[in-house]
Order: sequence, then structure tokens, then C-alpha cells
Amino acid sequence: METLPHDWLALGALVFVLGLKHGLDADHLVAIDGLTRYNNPLDRRLARWCGVLFSLGHGGVVVGVALAVGLAAERWIVPGWVEDVGVWISIAFLTALGLLNLAAVLRTPSDRVVAPVGIRGRLFVRLTQTSHPAAIALVGALFAISFDTLSQAALFALTANQFGGWEHAVVLGLLFMLGMTIADGANGLWIAALLRSADARALVASRVLGLAVAALSLSVAAFALAERYSEALAAWAEGRELAFSLGVLATVAGAFLLGLAAARRPPVPARVRAS
Repeated sequence: METLPHDWLALGALVFVLGLKHGLDADHLVAIDGLTRYNNPLDRRLARWCGVLFSLGHGGVVVGVALAVGLAAERWIVPGWVEDVGVWISIAFLTALGLLNLAAVLRTPSDRVVAPVGIRGRLFVRLTQTSHPAAIALVGALFAISFDTLSQAALFALTANQFGGWEHAVVLGLLFMLGMTIADGANGLWIAALLRSADARALVASRVLGLAVAALSLSVAAFALAERYSEALAAWAEGRELAFSLGVLATVAGAFLLGLAAARRPPVPARVRAS
């Protein structure tokens, strides 16, 4: 769980960036990958919007939780153990996701596109086989029902309470939703672009993203674990949450851009390869 700043503008900026980062969660990548692949042969226009529809449903739950917690904040005190449980759950999930995505890159045959791997994505794979916009948004809402997502929304609301009340909690929920929609929308467009160029270029692009997700998941989990046992590291990291989130975001965005460049790069002519 994040330690949030107490300045309103800094808080809003951090929550927006956290939304961007959350949109690049491996489970989001898996769900949007499945929705886009299923709809691509049926309706390419809808396929390109699967990421946006998914995030709108997901974000709706976040805003709803933020509103509910904001209204109850005056009477509800979150137990101190909740943060510790949230940290350990995040470390466990990030480690599992990192190892699963690394294994996916290594095990996928060289002539096949690497599909991202997620925990909830593997459990609810059949839910991604739908073509109705409302059903796609519902899938996003179902994916929001997790300890990590709900605890983040509650934390936003409780922090916003010091600025006035539930209105501020809703604003933070909407900022988180906006960031997530941008990231998920870009992811849907990226996958649609890969499907339109299902050749050797797409094979390279999918591996770039798979390795980026694996490396980031493992490194963030390792850093969170180190913070638990090093007071010096925890003190150094205090107040740098926005910088860390931007670093994670920049790394994944770089992987997306590299993947897109690989997917769009014209193939090398046979003569050039032969020479």
C-alpha cells in the first residue's frame, strides 16, 4: 500500500499516476488481451475499445468504494494491521506475476506471440469471451473486486477526508480512474496493433512487454520486501512515492513504445537477410 502525501495537488498527481500504473497491472493486460483477441475477428472497432470499456467498469467500482468510505470516514478507523496485510499480499502477488510472465516468455515457442499472464486473468478467462460493451465493462468491474484495488480506493478516501469530505474522495477516485483508462486504452490499441501485424514483428513486440512486466513485478516486490526489513531504506523512500511510480510507468511505457516500434518496423528484404 502507498504512503500518500498530505498536499492536495501532490496527492491528486500521485493518485493519477497510480491509476496509470494500475492500468498496466498484469491482470489488466491479460483481461484486455483476451477481450481484444476475442473481438478482433468479430468487430475490429470494438476490439480497439476493449481496454477503455474494461477500465470504465473497473474504475466505477473504485469510485463507488471511495464514495462509500468517504461518507463513512468520520465513524471508521482502519486497523493498523490492514496496511501490513496489504503489503504482504502485494509482495506475494507481484512475485508470482513476475515469475509467471518470465516463464511465459521462456516457454512460448518462437513462432507464437507471448500472452501476458495474470492471477485473476487465469481464473476468469471465460469472462473475456464476450462482445457486448456493457459485458466488457462488467468484466472490468469484477476484476476490481480484490483486496489490492479496494484497499487503495479506501486509502484514497481516508486521506482525502482531511481536505473536506466525500467530494474529495470521489475526485481522487475519478483521477485514479482517468489514469487507468489512459493506460488500459493504450494497452487495447497496442494489442489490436499486434493482431493486425501477426508476424515476426509481433513476436518480438510481445516478448518485450512480457519481459518488462516480469522484471518490474519482481523488482517492485523485492524493493517492498527490502523496505520491510530496512529502516534506512524505508526512511529514504519516504516522500518519493510519486518518483517511484513515474519510474515504473516510464519503464513500462518504454516497453510499449519499443514493442510498437518492433511491430511497425518494415520486414527486412530477403536479399538483405541473405547477404
